[in-house]
Amino acid sequence: MVFGVFDRLHSGHRAFLRQAKKHGKKLMVVIAHDSSVLKLKKKRPWQSERQRMVAIRKIRGVSKAILGDQKQSSYSVIKKYKPDIIYLGYDQTWLAKDLRAHMRRGKILHIRLVKAKAYKPKKYHTSLLQ
Repeated sequence: MVFGVFDRLHSGHRAFLRQAKKHGKKLMVVIAHDSSVLKLKKKRPWQSERQRMVAIRKIRGVSKAILGDQKQSSYSVIKKYKPDIIYLGYDQTWLAKDLRAHMRRGKILHIRLVKAKAYKPKKYHTSLLQ
């Protein structure tokens, strides 16, 4: 399972998803709601959640793409789908800390977290491409 905004899908996103796919038989992509992006990044995504979902579903190797939780840190998608691994982007430090805290408190099951290697972060980062 991976989490992300995936706004204006680019080579960095594709590399991240290819790396994630190597860690399991299936790849579930959890896409942030527009409202969640606004809360987290203090700006609206360029593309709507629907446009981002359509783009992700077209990527080879993606088994399932769903919208994430609207309530920050509720992790109901994790509780529902019970992934074996959560593959984190190289820059998802906050998410990693929050997931570990929830695991320690017993709010979600203990799940293996794997962090991705950056793929040309100075070139392929959505904020740079805008």
